[in-house]
Amino acid sequence: MPTAAGPRARRVIAFVNAGHFMDHLLMLVFPTAVLGMVGEAGDGFGLSYGELLPLSLGGFIAFGAGSIPAGWLGDLWSRRNMMVVFFLGMGGASVLTGFAPTPAWLAVGMTGIGLFGAIYHPVGTALLTAHARRIGREIGVNGVWGNLGIAVAALATGALTQWLGWRAAFVAPGVLCMAMGLAMPALVPDEPAVRKAGAAATAAIPRAVVVRAFAVLAVTTVFGSLVFNAAVIALPKLFDERVGALAATPLGIGALLCGVYVIGATSQLIVGRLVDRHTLRRIFIPLSLLQAPCLALAATAENWGLVAVAVAAMFAIFGQVTINDTMVARYTDQHWRARAYAIRYLVSFAASAAAVPLVAGLHERTGGFTLVFLVLAGGGAAIFLSALAFPHRPDEVAPQAAPAVAAAE
Repeated sequence: MPTAAGPRARRVIAFVNAGHFMDHLLMLVFPTAVLGMVGEAGDGFGLSYGELLPLSLGGFIAFGAGSIPAGWLGDLWSRRNMMVVFFLGMGGASVLTGFAPTPAWLAVGMTGIGLFGAIYHPVGTALLTAHARRIGREIGVNGVWGNLGIAVAALATGALTQWLGWRAAFVAPGVLCMAMGLAMPALVPDEPAVRKAGAAATAAIPRAVVVRAFAVLAVTTVFGSLVFNAAVIALPKLFDERVGALAATPLGIGALLCGVYVIGATSQLIVGRLVDRHTLRRIFIPLSLLQAPCLALAATAENWGLVAVAVAAMFAIFGQVTINDTMVARYTDQHWRARAYAIRYLVSFAASAAAVPLVAGLHERTGGFTLVFLVLAGGGAAIFLSALAFPHRPDEVAPQAAPAVAAAE
């Protein structure tokens, strides 16, 4: 029976969870704020949706590219200090974006948000797994915090954009993020050395099994990240076009999206608890089966039908993130886990960046989202096929009781 987490561990996990919330919130302010910018002659630069959306591309590229140096510095310097840099840098970049006088400034500001935001996933996730008592549960809870950030981004951005303008939607959360960065050094002592706990749990896994698991992880990371990012970028505009009978303002659309994301986020709590009790493969296959049909239905659904399939799709998509993060934790040594997460997130966010031109280009070309979601359904089908190839290791659930060499299907 694991012992209760100490006060330091609880504070570390609290800041890691808060960081996940802020990371996703600030990265997804723009897709909702852009609804208040489209067509404005002055403050919105007079650009269309298809012209404005690509301005966020630099941020998504930086979000992936920055993960490698961030993970390396986290392992070799200090994960706590890298988290402080994350809070201060991402918050400051968001505040500066809110004062953008030109589209070029806006693009540079969002690139800064992405660059500092890249620190979180490799460093924060490694810090979390180093202090977690039950990795699956803590990853699930952490995932919910990230998805609450997505939900609040839609709701708070819609409200701030409607009442105070899109600039306030960047400035207000940016100030909050910086405040967390000032608080963390005072409440969490530095701990540069990586603890050695957990190394034995990964040492006995046969090389062929690890290679097979990471091959599946590579496929699911590419397609899962593309589907995830494209969905959260497209949903605000999709709801704007197809749920007019339910919500006609940025705040109303944001409230609906918030509900979709909050309900979808419960999958990470459920999946997090399940992967502590069952093998990853047993959870992975049925969860991945949901994505393709739900995304295909979203291609043509409207009003409450669209809301329902969006909830089901996001439930599957969010749960997949917990599966992928647990794969890395189960198949890597603690000494280089931040770098392993860095590689996983480099691939992830490179694929995520492709979502921006995909959504903007197909929407502009076809005048809607039908083809966008049919393409995403194809990505969901690829994830399901890869899940069928994932190894089954009964010793995953209780590695301390496992034999020296685990059998894998």
